[in-house]
Amino acid sequence: MTPDLLLGSSPAIAAVRRAVEQVADTDATVLVLGETGTGKELVARLVHARCARKSGPFGAANCGAFTPGLAASELFGHEAGAFTGAIKRRAGRFETAHGGTLFLDEIGELSPELQPLLLRVLQEKQVERIGGDPFSVDVRLIAATNRDLAADVVTGRFRADLFYRVNVFPITLPPLRERRSDIPELAENFLRQFATRHRRPASRIPSSTLSLLSAYGWPGNIRELRNIIERGVIVSTGAEFQLDPAWLGSPSSVAAEVPTGRTWAAQEKGRILEALRATDGRIYGPGGAAHRLGLRPTTLYGKMRKHGIGKEPASWQ
Repeated sequence: MTPDLLLGSSPAIAAVRRAVEQVADTDATVLVLGETGTGKELVARLVHARCARKSGPFGAANCGAFTPGLAASELFGHEAGAFTGAIKRRAGRFETAHGGTLFLDEIGELSPELQPLLLRVLQEKQVERIGGDPFSVDVRLIAATNRDLAADVVTGRFRADLFYRVNVFPITLPPLRERRSDIPELAENFLRQFATRHRRPASRIPSSTLSLLSAYGWPGNIRELRNIIERGVIVSTGAEFQLDPAWLGSPSSVAAEVPTGRTWAAQEKGRILEALRATDGRIYGPGGAAHRLGLRPTTLYGKMRKHGIGKEPASWQ
């Protein structure tokens, strides 16, 4: 079955499908590029599902959510007694993905201390648990980022040698605003999914609503579209899908062309601040900031650290 984000006939998404087909049956390292919410992990899972390692494990880790001081343990594991609190041996993400694929999301947020350690694993095909000896691992790496890593190399934020290691085969996911012709198909697909899941009768989206969805700027991309359709299915009482235009944000968001490239970080920070202010800083729950942004709470906390956003209202200005 084709993943939701690859539905559509736009040239932009057709190029993504071709790229996946080209690289899937190889063992090459893949770098998936794109804004938040475009479906980078789904592409990684599709590549894994179509490669020779598909019977092996698929592991996923968000580098932006690693706790400082424990990030090396998350990736590489540790031996019992290696540091205070290390009561027993722990396998890292590379070890648990042995024989399969490891997806590292937000690799651009990897700390300068961890970058050379990851480079060594990719070069030597060996992992060293904290406090232990090196051992071999067989893992295909798929990384993803919404940052401009090439620019980060120039500024020294990201190692050039690591960049060349992970950027063997880049796949760039288009933002939803650049594939507007696919929005009706995506919306109808989500409608069917959620009507079945939530046992709701909604079976069609009015053409006027489809026009509104197609005109909106979708700063949250497919993740935002998915959330909007699910919310509409839940509140719809009849066979016709109901949408409150207020869910789509301010009028300036409709048909807006959101800048790309190095401005992604500024866009993301702005949306996080807006969500925190709207929810009075509540992260969890159906109406919390994480749900509003379509993120896991741990992912949101990681992004807040990345942008220097604290938990106090004074930092949300």
